Amino acid sequence: MYKITLACAGGFSTSMMASSMKKAADEQGIDVNINAVAEEDIELYSDSDILLLGPQLGHRKEELQKDFSMPVLVIDFKDYGMMNGKNVLNDAIKKIKGDE
Repeated sequence: MYKITLACAGGFSTSMMASSMKKAADEQGIDVNINAVAEEDIELYSDSDILLLGPQLGHRKEELQKDFSMPVLVIDFKDYGMMNGKNVLNDAIKKIKGDE
């Protein structure tokens, strides 16, 4: 099972993305646990396999990568805007596996 955390300023837009990703995971038979959180709650999910940042938090990627041992990935702006959970899920899994 993959543990994926998505973060944005308030956790609202990432909640929609998390739902889209869960649907894509179900369709592909991938076992995931996806949490959408506000920026200030990221540390509560430090045991995740990956931290995905909404584009609005992209400026914090390097800082957060230093703070956490998990990979940190900024969600592609186009995929985020289109709520393309399948692409975001596949990008996250590639990053977790080191296949990026």
